[in-house]
Amino acid sequence: MQPYGVNELRKMYLEFFESKGHLAMKSFSLVPHNDKSLLLINAGMAPLKPYFTGAEIPPCSRVTTCQKCIRTGDIENVGKTARHGTFFEMLGNFSFGDYFKKEAIAWSWEFLTEVVGLDADRLYPSIYLDDDEAFDIWNKEIGIPKERIFRFGKEDNFWEHGAGPCGPCSEIYYDRGEKYGCGKPGCTVGCECDRYMEVWNNVFTQFDNDGNGNYTTLEHKNIDTGMGLERLAVVAQGVDSIFDVDTIQSLRNKVCEIAGVDYSSEYDKDVSIRLITDHIRSATFMISDGIMPSNEGRGYVLRRLIRRAARHGRLLGVKGQFLASLSETVISGSKDGYPELEEKKEFIFKVLNQEEEKFNKTIDQGLSILSSMEAEMEKKGVKELDGNSAFTLYDTYGFPLDLTKEILEEKGYSIDEDGFKAAMEEQRTKARNARETTNYMGADATVYDEIDSSVTTRFVGYDQFSAASEITILTSETEIVEALAEGESGTIFVKETPFYATMGGQEGDTGVIVTEEGRFKVEDTIKLLGGKYGHVGVAEQGMFKVGDAVTLMVDETERTNTCKNHSATHLLQKALKEVLGAHVEQKGSLVTPNRLRFDFVHFAAMTTEEIAQVEEIVNKEIQANLAVTTDVMSIDEAKKSGAMALFDEKYDEKVRVVSMGDFSKELCGGTHVSNTGVITVFKIVSESGVASGVRRIEALTGDSVFAYYKDLEEKLHNAAALLKTTPAEVSDKIKHLQGEVKALHSENESLKSKMAQDSMGDVMNDVVNIGDLKLLATKVTGVDMNGLRDLGDQLKTKLEDGVVVLASDYDGKVNLMVTATDGAMAKGAHAGNLVKAIAGLVGGGGGGRPNMAQAGGKNPAGIVEALKKAEEVLKEQVNA
Repeated sequence: MQPYGVNELRKMYLEFFESKGHLAMKSFSLVPHNDKSLLLINAGMAPLKPYFTGAEIPPCSRVTTCQKCIRTGDIENVGKTARHGTFFEMLGNFSFGDYFKKEAIAWSWEFLTEVVGLDADRLYPSIYLDDDEAFDIWNKEIGIPKERIFRFGKEDNFWEHGAGPCGPCSEIYYDRGEKYGCGKPGCTVGCECDRYMEVWNNVFTQFDNDGNGNYTTLEHKNIDTGMGLERLAVVAQGVDSIFDVDTIQSLRNKVCEIAGVDYSSEYDKDVSIRLITDHIRSATFMISDGIMPSNEGRGYVLRRLIRRAARHGRLLGVKGQFLASLSETVISGSKDGYPELEEKKEFIFKVLNQEEEKFNKTIDQGLSILSSMEAEMEKKGVKELDGNSAFTLYDTYGFPLDLTKEILEEKGYSIDEDGFKAAMEEQRTKARNARETTNYMGADATVYDEIDSSVTTRFVGYDQFSAASEITILTSETEIVEALAEGESGTIFVKETPFYATMGGQEGDTGVIVTEEGRFKVEDTIKLLGGKYGHVGVAEQGMFKVGDAVTLMVDETERTNTCKNHSATHLLQKALKEVLGAHVEQKGSLVTPNRLRFDFVHFAAMTTEEIAQVEEIVNKEIQANLAVTTDVMSIDEAKKSGAMALFDEKYDEKVRVVSMGDFSKELCGGTHVSNTGVITVFKIVSESGVASGVRRIEALTGDSVFAYYKDLEEKLHNAAALLKTTPAEVSDKIKHLQGEVKALHSENESLKSKMAQDSMGDVMNDVVNIGDLKLLATKVTGVDMNGLRDLGDQLKTKLEDGVVVLASDYDGKVNLMVTATDGAMAKGAHAGNLVKAIAGLVGGGGGGRPNMAQAGGKNPAGIVEALKKAEEVLKEQVNA
């Protein structure tokens, strides 16, 4: 058997399956596309899921790939054993409803034995327990004796992930020989030792699981094959582990060269050598796919990998930065299969150097602090580092929690991870509640403060919607970065832009920035000090790097509508001066694609007639098709020309003066229509006050006006339908209904009054004398507060001089009403104080004037007690 290299094996595999009618596709990015279930691509089939589910149509029913993958589930074991790694390449051949078990098994055997040249006598297939079809293919068609075919259960040989497509597997194991075995008598295929290595796994996706363990046969069966390229190289090259195959061994040797150490001389050094070798592979490929170091998500995985590698370099005695030079070896060994590594190598080196430099600045101090913490724990006799201390190392010295945990575990300590999470959440809460952070200028401190002051942008968008330019600066939401990857939010700065930034009341442009392979959605455009234009948004596709040539395209429809609204505000201000007077001054404005808002000085609400007048003037000037022209002149020349300026605005020496025929002339840096006719139509939708002496108009133009009237028309038709009439007769119908309602209301009140009296019966027999006064305290049922007041007035006239106390049980609650005659008040009776004294007995409270008061309560059971109490209170009031 020839000891083929990694790059040869990759090429051989892809060419073999191309000869079997497969389409060889490039490896997908490590960043999952439209798949939130994964942080990083971790298997060859992961990016192909849309083809397996039917969400997308595959470019071919047979596909083969070599997919770069990262798995960090066993990251703690990387380096400690020669088995574990985070980065690997997965060879795969896939069938989407095309061939099935017979072909998949035959081709796997053919490739391993005839193409790679593995000894057939050292290969052992396994199948799912009940998969007799696969057994017969291996036994009868391939010719494998039945005693060499191993049946395993669901845990090992049946692939499923919850509900959905699933199926049995057939794996192929290679016997590496006794020296890799455990020496136990029962050692065979399936043993946990290193003798029998799984090199190939065929997944036969033939069933659909309903999630409850019920399986039905799929109409279109699929094949999903996975084979680790590095594992295949281990077998093909006859070496001990993945760290000994040609390309990885070359990298491992480079680590040893930089550190001045030998491999296999000392276990602890071997751990660091293997860890650095693995982690720099992952980091190199991740950065090439646009992943940047950060404290969240994929970026956190990358930061953790880089900082673990940097620390282990320290443990080996490496001085200074070394990761970029290792990355060069990774690129040299892998560029045959991944030419993009060579194209992006300078970028990869820059990111690694920056991250390593950041960590180097704090690692020594952090390690010193951690040593102090260890000494303190030893002194106290505790074995767990508290969460606050772990958080200090994370927050101040850049130690990922996992790194602190790893260092402590080496010395037999652990971490209070729950305490760490609590400390982090506490800091986030404090940050949310704290006063806004400001910079030296008193403005909100942002990531943009760190941008070099020499960076600037030239705006070229007054007469064009697109422009070609070059990226000068990129930021994420928290820091300046070298790249933005797909799915990441951030801000792009370029040399020239057609995008108008938010200023002067005009909302910033939206649109897209594109490269040959990338697309960035611009959600807002902002202007910063020094003339920098920031395009804020999200990378929807591909990766964007500093120095990239890009094309910037403004959303033409949005910009055109914004121009209509902006030009309309100029016409509006002049019309307001004509109708309301010369005192009108602009106090603020907002211009968006959908509407405009204009604040101005005026000291009274506008009348309906004034609003109509202003609308009429603006629409007249729109219909006049006035030419809109712009002249650049000095501020003094502009003022002499009669151009309107904002009173408190600070202007540059040279200003833009926008004229609309002879009707309007204003200083303005915004974008406008070419002539007023483009605006089409203008409609004021509201006029209101926003401050003392400041009024606000909100208005619409163009298509927004038509949409506004369409909406009104729909509402009118809906109202007419509800009223069972036509739109033209809605007003008459409403007047008729108002008359009916008024009559019914009057009739209802009369009936309620009569019912209240009927429910009370002849209560005059309940009157008691309190000195010279009479007291009527009684209960009625089902009467609301209005009804009680009416009854009180009627009963008070019958008493002559006295007090009426009424209590009603109404909808499970209590209404109390007390009323007193003038004569009773003259003798000391006070309705408000009385009701306050008894309301607590019905679980409520209340009060009122001396002549009339009311209260509510929640406890009807207390009514009788409250009425008794009323007599006591009245006696005290009149000293009876």
